[in-house]
Amino acid sequence: MSTEASRTNAQTARRSIVLAGGGTGGHISPGIAIAEALQEMAPEFDRVFACSTRAVDARMLEHVHADFTPIEAEGLSLKPAKILRFVRAFLAGRAAARELLERRQATAVIALGGYVTGPVVAAARKLRIPILLVNLDATPGKANRWVARHARCILTACPTPTRPDFAERMVGMPVRRAAIAALPAREARERLGLEPGLHTLLVTGASQGAASLNDLLRFLVENDRAAFGGWQILHLVGNADPTPIEAAYRAASVRARVMPFLHDMGLAWGAADLVLSRAGANSVAEALLNAVPTVYAPYPYHADLHQKWNAQPAHDDGVAMLCDDLIDATKNRATLGAALISLMTDHARRESMRAKLLARPRENASQEIARVAIALASAK
Repeated sequence: MSTEASRTNAQTARRSIVLAGGGTGGHISPGIAIAEALQEMAPEFDRVFACSTRAVDARMLEHVHADFTPIEAEGLSLKPAKILRFVRAFLAGRAAARELLERRQATAVIALGGYVTGPVVAAARKLRIPILLVNLDATPGKANRWVARHARCILTACPTPTRPDFAERMVGMPVRRAAIAALPAREARERLGLEPGLHTLLVTGASQGAASLNDLLRFLVENDRAAFGGWQILHLVGNADPTPIEAAYRAASVRARVMPFLHDMGLAWGAADLVLSRAGANSVAEALLNAVPTVYAPYPYHADLHQKWNAQPAHDDGVAMLCDDLIDATKNRATLGAALISLMTDHARRESMRAKLLARPRENASQEIARVAIALASAK
């Protein structure tokens, strides 16, 4: 291509805002919500995702026809072999990110967390592209703590009790349109192939599922069958084999629909009277926004147990229950299982929780975050 043609293309190319993050639905879903707000508020900018190479990122972004580029990245570890792998991936990822930022004429980067933010932010720094960090967890991770040192602006979706001065302000969690209930419960259940007149329990371990929650439900329907009278289950099992779970429901004569994943989570939230869920910040925000009473079982393998902090305010406000995940189904039956069954069988208490949820402000932070990003992208 001639120099003149290249110059013409550069002059006519659209500017872009790059959303960097991925590895779980908890990073991608808020990014989609922000991209939706950007499209409405500043259509003159392209919206490009620099995501991880994990399959979940591509699956979610392809579903919404998003523009995305996977960037190689690894988590930092002190083990020698892993340090070398981290360095190699970081250098390769930074080079790929720089090429993406230059090619798409990026004028701002929104960092959403996860390993991939490191190389993208490093490339953005070299190119003097302003960075907006959106912290999505109650305990900022290593990547976010590093990005914070280089960000022009830091917003947080939730309180950060262990680092109260981490962000400039709290804005709430951005929630994508597809995760907001838009139909009455009966119609949402019919769309999902469920019985419209039955109470509905949603079980979800978020985008990757939760083996211990899957095990607990199997154990409960086998040993506490009476509690499930008048109920049906919408069970999102993630990557697990659905066959034994489906078999357990059939053997207990409990009506259930078992699925690996559901993109249109608004249908699930709209159908549900009660939820058993992990406590990722995104899951907590969706439950609150959709006003569904929830029993939270924080992911038990994080060293800082940050998911517990995500759900603690809802528990303290009396609009949710929070129980440790003891992993073993027999142990969980006495704590997590008991909490779940108590809400399944106490309709008055569950309705009281829902009334409190409906009385809370229901704000979606997407537009406020988009407004800050547009200001950074438009600054001379």
